[in-house]
Amino acid sequence: MKFKKLGNTDLDVSLICLGTMTWGVQNNKEEAFEQMDYALDQGINFFDTAEMYAIPPSEKTFGATETIIGNWFNERNNRKKVILATKISGPGLPWVRGGDLQYTKKNITIAIEESLKRLKTDYIDLYQLHWPERNTNFFGKLNYKHENEEREWNSIESVLKALKQFVDHGKIRYVGLSNESAWGLSKFLEIAKFYNLPRIMSVQNPYNLLNRTYEIGLAEISIREKSGLLAYSPMAFGVLSGKYRNNQKPKGSRLQLFGDMFPRYVGKLPSLAVEEYFKITKKYKISLAQLSLAFVNQQPFVTSNIIGATNMNQLKENIDSINIKLSSEIIDEINLVHKNNPNPAP
Repeated sequence: MKFKKLGNTDLDVSLICLGTMTWGVQNNKEEAFEQMDYALDQGINFFDTAEMYAIPPSEKTFGATETIIGNWFNERNNRKKVILATKISGPGLPWVRGGDLQYTKKNITIAIEESLKRLKTDYIDLYQLHWPERNTNFFGKLNYKHENEEREWNSIESVLKALKQFVDHGKIRYVGLSNESAWGLSKFLEIAKFYNLPRIMSVQNPYNLLNRTYEIGLAEISIREKSGLLAYSPMAFGVLSGKYRNNQKPKGSRLQLFGDMFPRYVGKLPSLAVEEYFKITKKYKISLAQLSLAFVNQQPFVTSNIIGATNMNQLKENIDSINIKLSSEIIDEINLVHKNNPNPAP
């Protein structure tokens, strides 16, 4: 396994991070335990989850994934072997503390305490804001349009002050963002520095061969400010495995089960790009999954690549991407595809 520093901390996190969002819907407890056991054995020390998981989100499965992880910690007695990241949900889910603004001191307190109970731990290594409260671009939305009379949202200063209390008490170690914009990251960093509040150590945003928008503004900030990307959806919801080519929808796959809920990587332009990347894999005798993951692994602004799997064969192939080094010739061919069909998925 390879490792990178989390922000400017002394924590070395594995370049491959174990994603967990299917545990509680597509994967049961036993399958999740097997994945965690194997990942840890392969040198992965970084797990990412969220209070909202499992996905698709629902009132019934809220907190299910954290509960599974907590039971694993309890049974294996190995909490100290894992650098654990979780997230507080943003507004909009009616079953989560009423669905209104979530980043108040009261709601942050409730969220952290409940996550700690489910996870059966007394500290969280990286606590992330799952998505912004303000009007901005995330979850596939591009082309920002400002609303002069936008809804209220908690100030960045007040959010960081609320989080600072938990850092001071040792319940969370570090703070990160998710689904954030360049403006958001830069403002959080600026305000944290000015008021001596918790610094943002990472940003968890989508990044893959079909969506390289992170490179446009956020990548430079990540490198210069040591607030790297935790890349989610590196396989574009499985589209970059190639299993959906030629309009196939394998039984039990995410798009077969929940296709209407995950339209971001479906359509003519993503499909055309996938076919071009598939040609590269045939030429260089590499799987499409490993091409996709190795590309993410090699980016200098990436701290960790969050992989997910619903079966052990997928998990093993994904983790093995750490051993693949894409040549400059392959990177040039990838970039040519990207140039001809830039960011076909938002």
